[in-house]
Amino acid sequence: MSYVDCFVAAVPIENKEAYIEHAKIASELFKENGALEIVENWGDDVPEGEVTSLPMAVKAQEEEAVVFSWVTWPSKETRDAGWAAMMEDPRMSEENNPMPFDGKRLIYGGFNTILKV
Repeated sequence: MSYVDCFVAAVPIENKEAYIEHAKIASELFKENGALEIVENWGDDVPEGEVTSLPMAVKAQEEEAVVFSWVTWPSKETRDAGWAAMMEDPRMSEENNPMPFDGKRLIYGGFNTILKV
């Protein structure tokens, strides 16, 4: 089965276009390094929770949107090698592709696919 990295972030609404450009650059690198699919989603109906929620998880503020993204890889081994190569690529540097959001509030993780229908 495939391997998936997911990301949830709070992005200032005014930075939507900058985020899209940032994601395009990163997507090219993901693909070059073995990713099968990259999906970026801008929050539209993301309710606040009372105990937990996506906005609470990333400490989203009123002027921020929640972004949910994932990258599908053929395997964890491909993902590990791909990430290692990407971190060495100057196109991923803060100077060349700055994050248009607070990276300290980014949530991410890697997951083994257990069901795909």
